[in-house]
Amino acid sequence: MFFSRRRLRMIRSVALGLILSAVFSTALNPVAVAQDTHQSQGSGVDNTKMGPYRALAHIAYAAHQKGDDATAAQLARILERVWDKAEDYGGDTALSKTNPDLFKQVDKAMDDFVAPLENYSKVPLDAAKLKTAYNAYLEKLKLAD
Repeated sequence: MFFSRRRLRMIRSVALGLILSAVFSTALNPVAVAQDTHQSQGSGVDNTKMGPYRALAHIAYAAHQKGDDATAAQLARILERVWDKAEDYGGDTALSKTNPDLFKQVDKAMDDFVAPLENYSKVPLDAAKLKTAYNAYLEKLKLAD
């Protein structure tokens, strides 16, 4: 099948436009290029064993900081349930099986962070204590990675 000259010019124009668009968007957005080349993270979640827990904790804490304690409480509950299912009741690679002492430390730090968020409607949140618990939890997760 043959294309007319007009149609070929149009196809070339569209193709050139798409190529230039891709080149300029990449050149003008170095952050996107840097993120694509960083292999240890995907969509803001570390590609580590503890990455999903860290991401959920971060989102829950951010919701609290924005004043959305109801969402923070829901996310905290999800974090706790996911942790329990995977790391407490998980298989042979679960942290509770591979390093029981560290599992207890991380679990305690998580409880210290999650409990105030889950009980926000009963007990007013102490922002300083919550931040301390959040940071302590993240430090324990680093040990478990």
